[in-house]
Amino acid sequence: MVTDALRAQVVAWLDDVPDPELPPVSITDLGIVRDVSVDGDTVVVALTPTYAGCPATDAIAADVKRALHDRGIDRVRIERRLSPPWTTDWITPRGRERLQAEGIAPPGAAGLADGPVVVGTIVRCPRCASSSTTEISHFGSTPCKALYRCDACKEPFDYVKPH
Repeated sequence: MVTDALRAQVVAWLDDVPDPELPPVSITDLGIVRDVSVDGDTVVVALTPTYAGCPATDAIAADVKRALHDRGIDRVRIERRLSPPWTTDWITPRGRERLQAEGIAPPGAAGLADGPVVVGTIVRCPRCASSSTTEISHFGSTPCKALYRCDACKEPFDYVKPH
């Protein structure tokens, strides 16, 4: 069916749209693209922001529209889905690998179904894999990241906080 083929093509195109705060990761690898559907002559993309107040939400919506317009899709509607809330568990294995390759420690499992995140989680250095790291600041370059330093190689790095 044309709709299924179009949906698959749109998802593939969105895989080229980077997250503005985590550029090594596409919005599909980040897990914020929740659904793609076709409503008449309009492509509808449902996005779940990483948190309700995420400052990148509008930029991501504009990037999605631009990416689809550039590929000949004239009618695009963005829907924000806040439920269920996004969790770092939705980051794909490829997304985690890309973060690691860029020197950003990927999050561990958020464990939202099992209760709150345990304080004192071991964060491995994305450069040398040492588990001897120290949190320098709970807030890194963006609110969703914390700043760490590796005690072994002495390099600072961002850690995507699980939630």
